Amino acid sequence: MQAPAVGGVSAPRGNGKTIRLPQGASLTDFAEKIGANPASLVAIMMHLGKMLTATQSVDPTDLELLGAELDFDVQVVSPEDEDRALLESFDIEYGEDEGGEEHLEARPPVVTVMGHVDHGKTKLLDAIRKANVVAGEAGGITQHIGAYQVETEVDGEERKITFIDTPGHEAFTAMRARGADTTDLVVLVVAADDGVKPQTTEAIDHATAAGVPIVVAVNKIDVEGADPQRVRAQLTEYGLIAEEFGGQTQFVDVSAKQGINIEGLLEAVVLTADAELELKANPDMPAQGSAIEANLDKGRGAVATVLVQRGTLRVGDSIVCGVAHGRVRAMLDENGNHVEEAGPSRPVLVLGLAAVPGAGDNFLVVEDDRVARQIADKRVARKRNAELLKSRKSSSLEELFKDLERGERQELLLILKGDVSGSVEALEDSLLKIDVGEEVNLRIIRRGVGAITQDDVNLSLASDGAVILGFNVRPERNAQELADREGVDIRYYSVIYQAIEEIEAALKGMLKPEFEEVQLGTAEIREIFKVPRIGNIGGSMVTSGIIQRNAKARLVRDGVVVADNLTVSSLRRFKDDATEVREGFECGIGVGYNDIKLGDVVECFEMREKPRD
Repeated sequence: MQAPAVGGVSAPRGNGKTIRLPQGASLTDFAEKIGANPASLVAIMMHLGKMLTATQSVDPTDLELLGAELDFDVQVVSPEDEDRALLESFDIEYGEDEGGEEHLEARPPVVTVMGHVDHGKTKLLDAIRKANVVAGEAGGITQHIGAYQVETEVDGEERKITFIDTPGHEAFTAMRARGADTTDLVVLVVAADDGVKPQTTEAIDHATAAGVPIVVAVNKIDVEGADPQRVRAQLTEYGLIAEEFGGQTQFVDVSAKQGINIEGLLEAVVLTADAELELKANPDMPAQGSAIEANLDKGRGAVATVLVQRGTLRVGDSIVCGVAHGRVRAMLDENGNHVEEAGPSRPVLVLGLAAVPGAGDNFLVVEDDRVARQIADKRVARKRNAELLKSRKSSSLEELFKDLERGERQELLLILKGDVSGSVEALEDSLLKIDVGEEVNLRIIRRGVGAITQDDVNLSLASDGAVILGFNVRPERNAQELADREGVDIRYYSVIYQAIEEIEAALKGMLKPEFEEVQLGTAEIREIFKVPRIGNIGGSMVTSGIIQRNAKARLVRDGVVVADNLTVSSLRRFKDDATEVREGFECGIGVGYNDIKLGDVVECFEMREKPRD
């Protein structure tokens, strides 16, 4: 049925019909669903005050607005629902074990180590797996996620535990939250000499939100000022009550540096997992799980650390992980040894992907390479639409007029490149939280893993000078030459906080300066002299501060400003010109305003730039 004209344009009526559209859908996508001409929808959106092109990604609220105008019930499908529908179209169920209870077998617990920065999380993992990863981190701070499986003996039985190491600084909140989502149990590290800190409570919140039990490792019991009992008392406020106080939380006193009571901690982890969790998975199904970390290796291409959550991953399997797909060419364990298969709760480094997946992306094994490529291609298209929607500037007519009124809004464009996807994600998350008001906007137009390429430099040139941030990466030779030739700004960082501080300073530097008035002095007019070709001059006494030649001035009469925006155009002491006259001295003042009277006060002031907070 044809609708009545909307703003002079006709389009089909929906009569309440429901339409499902993916996020980032364009007006062309909408038009295909309802059998309309895209140009008519562009015209209707213009009538509704939105300037859009037919192929541009449209904000969900604008799609719903258009649907309401044409009497359609528009439902914008979330990325998760869209992905679920995509997998269902290939007859794949993600996130569920196949078969019944008889197919399930016990699996090792997956443990995330959390806590405040400098409380010894990484040193504790060093002690657990007898390997030093601290030395490789910039400033001794963990900036990448790693996963490791260790063995321990509990009640005479060999038990395995998988550990995920998450960074502890607040800039990595997003990474740490993801760590809690992939975990069964959290080891909360608290320094016995330092107690509960802001990131300790953050870690508790993440673990609580993920619904996982917590084992508290009270570290640094060997240092001066250590008070493990104080830590126990502090954590009771957050619902973590030690078993010796009548609670259910296991507290273990350890020293990562001295290697004290590490076995006791591992035993506590196993006992807590046995008591509170029933960890089972089906090992006899196509593997599914999550990518813990991913990066571009110069010699091996795209590599990803994946955690198998169900099924068994084998060399030769066709795999799709987020927007990446490929065939598993090789798998390595945490010690760099080749493995042929990885069962539930096993972390392995996978080689053979065609692209770098995002940290936290789910992976699954499919029947062949063709299916893997089709799923990945559809995810790539969806991701591109979402990025276009995210990077597009708002273009309602009202906002265009506002921009014109106040002058073009300042905007800093960034291209982020890093060595691993987790760091890029954390850096993006932190940068987008920088707030310097509405005058300046920050927009990330690309994020990726690997060296800075010629394509990144070309994108910077095409976007009127986006700044490229390289986090633990460097540009390729031809990219560096192009950047030098075209003057593209590339910044390099190895510590995330330094990048955040410099970008915040750059944003504040883009703000228009704010000025404040500073009063210099006042003078009272006591005589009036008429000077040919100059006008009236006030014979004055400086009553406070100083009067300066060429300074701004205003004339005040009986407490009321009678003339503003004046300038001290002439200033004389007797017959000599003066640059300034101080309090208590007489002078002649000319402000280019003739209607002056005895008793008027000349206020002299200047505008100074106000430092921003």
